[in-house]
Amino acid sequence: MNKKEIENALRDYKWMINEITRQRAFLADAGTNIVAQSGIESSMPKAKGNTSDPVAREVVRRDKKYTWINRLENKVSFIQERIPAITDERELAVLECLLDGMSMRAISNHMGLSERHIFRIRDAIVSQMADMSHLAYKMTDRKRCV
Repeated sequence: MNKKEIENALRDYKWMINEITRQRAFLADAGTNIVAQSGIESSMPKAKGNTSDPVAREVVRRDKKYTWINRLENKVSFIQERIPAITDERELAVLECLLDGMSMRAISNHMGLSERHIFRIRDAIVSQMADMSHLAYKMTDRKRCV
């Protein structure tokens, strides 16, 4: 992830967590098991193109939902894996506020610092997370070369 994507993931972290939780509950509650056809229907040729069957369309929609949830989970995991890179107390406090879904203005009021200063702290957090990503990439790249 580049710095802009990390910034966006930090800003969107709270709703991504909420959405992952909601979608998992929905999919578990709605049931995701599909019964395979049996008998003569299983050996018959299937129609090509779009289906007019609403149940089949719902299955396709839910299947797409899995890939979307997976992308959200990857972004959330990316942030969670890089939280230990932040060691400064002030940066950690700002990071926790961001992950809790607070706005920059609310964080500024909460910490008694200017919004400009909070933006600088956020930028430092993003840089550290990006640096950790680049370092991890270089380490992986070295292992492949050896």
